[in-house]
Amino acid sequence: MEYQTFALRWRPQTFDEVVGQEHITTTLKNAIRQNRIAHAYLFAGPRGTGKTSTARILAKALNCKEGPKPEPCNKCENCKEITASNSLDVLEIDGASNRGIDEIRALKENVKLS
Repeated sequence: MEYQTFALRWRPQTFDEVVGQEHITTTLKNAIRQNRIAHAYLFAGPRGTGKTSTARILAKALNCKEGPKPEPCNKCENCKEITASNSLDVLEIDGASNRGIDEIRALKENVKLS
């Protein structure tokens, strides 16, 4: 069995598993249901509040081969790639280490090449 840290092993995989952010997950699920998805979402807040997990679940819900639908299947190739951080369509940017102007310029340049 492959070793996984506690945080990764128990990371939420669906909106319903996200704890303490029901107002956010409900809003995102409703947006998907009503096909009123914004062109961008900004996830901000203190460390450990579910920003990255919620963003990944949203990415899976929108890129799922059965979707877009309010809950990702977590079984298709797209969902598995996003969960493993191997998706070519989803780029996760670590905001804590990319705060300066030079880092943002480098990110913009790298995104052009993707």
